[in-house]
Amino acid sequence: MTANPFRTGHGFDAHRFGGSPPLRLAGVVVDSGRGLAATSDGDAAAHAVIDAILGAAGKGDIGSHFPSSDPRWQDADSMEMLRSVVWSVASGGLVPSNLDLTIVAETVRVSPHREEMRDRLAAALQLDRERVSVKATTTDGMGFTGRDEGVAVWASVLLVEAASSGGSA
Repeated sequence: MTANPFRTGHGFDAHRFGGSPPLRLAGVVVDSGRGLAATSDGDAAAHAVIDAILGAAGKGDIGSHFPSSDPRWQDADSMEMLRSVVWSVASGGLVPSNLDLTIVAETVRVSPHREEMRDRLAAALQLDRERVSVKATTTDGMGFTGRDEGVAVWASVLLVEAASSGGSA
């Protein structure tokens, strides 16, 4: 039986407001006057992408690689964590082919930062930016994001065998 060269992964992360500013999403500082409570820099977008990649590769989740109980990850740069995960799965022969990301927040405005987020994520994933989608939505006042208590992010990633890559040349 031939192995399937495609692996999909789904990631989710959410953080409440309460950390020190600035708010970072996908490696970009987003003007909000607030930060997200977390052990690292609280970049929920990077965390969701990390979980999606690790899931697709069958390598656990962010907590098993970067446990919040380990002081090394205090105030860590989440985009650097993402780059290390990309490198780790690439050493096993898998590379990202595309990313679809959805940020859910009631008052945080993503649109002014969307293209920079795409650029930063594409660079971290070693992809052409056309293979990275960043979307945003609200929950129309429902749930913790609707009450403006925090941010949630969903990520879907496709990993392919390195020889099947469609990333940057």
